[in-house]
Amino acid sequence: MAASVACSFFFDAEPLGEPGMPAQDACALCAKQLARDSDVFMYRGDTPFCSQDCRDYQMRLDARQAAKAAARRQFSSATASARGHREESREVPVAS
Repeated sequence: MAASVACSFFFDAEPLGEPGMPAQDACALCAKQLARDSDVFMYRGDTPFCSQDCRDYQMRLDARQAAKAAARRQFSSATASARGHREESREVPVAS
């Protein structure tokens, strides 16, 4: 009995039309409808997937995107640091 209440709550009690949130009745990656009697694979707490393959694929996409963002941050900070060193080296002391 408790399982049917939890399942019912999962599918029926979600807020409708909340922007930025995936619908809880479809896979967040492939948009396949989630059946009430099948497993739902969750990621990041509230993102549903129809299979472990879809969830794992999304996890790899997120890891790749995070690595690119980290590389951009590292490049950006290295470039800013290099600019600071060049500006310092342009200063020429003037003899009086």
